[in-house]
Amino acid sequence: MITDVEDFFTKGCGRCDKFGTPDCVTRTWIDGLNELRRICQDMGLEEHVKWAHPCYMHKDRNIALFGALRNDFRLSFFNAGLLSDPEGVLVPNGPNSQTPSVIKFTANEQVTALESTIRAYIRELMEAAEKGIKPPKVERELDLPDEMIDALDSDPELAEAFHNLTPGRQRSYAINLNGAKKSETRINRIAKFRDHIIAGKGAMER
Repeated sequence: MITDVEDFFTKGCGRCDKFGTPDCVTRTWIDGLNELRRICQDMGLEEHVKWAHPCYMHKDRNIALFGALRNDFRLSFFNAGLLSDPEGVLVPNGPNSQTPSVIKFTANEQVTALESTIRAYIRELMEAAEKGIKPPKVERELDLPDEMIDALDSDPELAEAFHNLTPGRQRSYAINLNGAKKSETRINRIAKFRDHIIAGKGAMER
């Protein structure tokens, strides 16, 4: 997976064998992705790579992340429970998402059409970060750590695969990840578990 953000905009995320080829889905949506990047940079967000995707931060808090799929590309907001969403453009990213947090685009020009809304939502989250405001904690039947929720929200393929696991296999990941004391450790474990989850296996299965 990529570690340099420029690679995403020139080659892709590095998660499949289409990386660096004209068949990478980022090529289909590159104009829209570049428009999203322009907006985020113009608003002063810090650009990083997380989960092999461009991630934009403010005051050490994740604000937004980009993703590209075959049929659409997406702008995902973190702490989306803080957004009022007056335009009603947010949708859940996957079956495990309890809060609508994503804007899906099916045409590159849709970014420009929604630019004022995107800016308003980013500004709202930046102000919350500056004030240290967090969304109310959502009670979940499955006690997944925040790092896993963020990973599922940012990775539709992972979210779908995790949703399709048996409850026991889902719990095995919750137990394993909650056993790690440091956030960095949990993030590293999630990255290692990804292929396992996609394959339909539990945390302890070979």
